[in-house]
Amino acid sequence: MIELTAASQSWPIAGSFRISRGAKTAAEVVVVELRDGDLVGRGECVPCPRYGETVEGVLEAVEALSAPLAAGLNRAALQEAVPAGAARNAVDCALWELEAHRAGASVADLLGLAPLQSLITAYTLSLDTPEKMGRAARVHAGRPLLKVKLAGDGDLERLAAVRQNAPDAQLIVDANEGWSPDVVEEFAAALAAHGVSLIEQPLPAGQDAMLADLQHAVPLCADEACHTADDVEQLVGRYDAINIKLDKAGGLTEALRLKARAEAAGLEIMVGCMVGTSLAMAPALLLAQDAEFVDLDGPLLLARDRDPGLHYEESLIDPPGPELWG
Repeated sequence: MIELTAASQSWPIAGSFRISRGAKTAAEVVVVELRDGDLVGRGECVPCPRYGETVEGVLEAVEALSAPLAAGLNRAALQEAVPAGAARNAVDCALWELEAHRAGASVADLLGLAPLQSLITAYTLSLDTPEKMGRAARVHAGRPLLKVKLAGDGDLERLAAVRQNAPDAQLIVDANEGWSPDVVEEFAAALAAHGVSLIEQPLPAGQDAMLADLQHAVPLCADEACHTADDVEQLVGRYDAINIKLDKAGGLTEALRLKARAEAAGLEIMVGCMVGTSLAMAPALLLAQDAEFVDLDGPLLLARDRDPGLHYEESLIDPPGPELWG
C-alpha cells in the first residue's frame, strides 16, 4: 500500500531571478514522497502563480490523493483524476520512480531509452538593464548556450549588450509574453542579425493566433501557450517549436505524450524548467535526451542545491544518479 507525504521547501536563489512578470528570490517547491514498504519514489514540482497555482493549493491537491493512492491509483488513472499542472507532476514523477524500484530497473529502462548522455543546458540571464545584462553575459561568455530574458521596451539594447559581451555563445531569447504584435517582425529581424536561434513566447498565450500571419526571421517557440498534447494542433502554423516543462504538462507521462505529438506535427522540442532543484530536473533530463534545445539550469540559479544533486560541469549536465532520482 502506498503511503504519501508532501512538504513545501524554500530554496534561495543566488541574487534574484527576474522575467517580464516580476522577480523572485527563492524557489518555492513541493516535494512528494510515495512509500511502499522499503521502496520510495519522489517528485518535485514548482507551483506557478501564472497558472493560478500556490504552494498551499498544490499541497492540498496532492494530499487529497493520499487515499486514492493507498487504494491503488496508478499513473494512467492519475492523468484523468488530476488536471495538468504542478501537483500532478510531483505525484507522476514519484510514481515513475516507485515503479522503477518495484521492477528493479531504472525509469530510463522502463522507457526503453538508450544509455543516458550528458547534455548542454542553456544558462539564463535574468531581465535587467542593458548594462547589467551585458556584465552578466561577460561573466558567462564561455558557456555555449545563453537564454536571454526580454520584456519589450529596451529589448534590442539588451540583446546588443549581451551579444557584444558574449560574441561566441549561441543565444535564445524569452519574452515571457511581454511583446506587442507590432514589434514581432521588427524585433525578430534585429535578433536574427545578432544570430539568435529561437524566440520564446513573444505574445500572450491566447492572443497569439496572429503569429501565423507575421514574418519572423527567427523561429518561434511556444511556452506559456503549450501545456499538454491537446494544445499541439492549434500551435502548428503559429510556432516552430514548443517548450515542454513537466510542471506545465503535469508530469513525465503527459510530457512524453506531448513530445511525441509535437514531433509528429513537425515542431522542434525544447525541454525547459521552472527554477527548482536537481530533483525537479532529473526526470526532465530523460525527456531531453534528443531535444533540439535543453534549458534545465534551475539548480545553477540557486544559492545551493539539494545534496545529492545533479553534477553540472559549467553547462554540461550529467545524467542523474540513482541516489537522486530514477
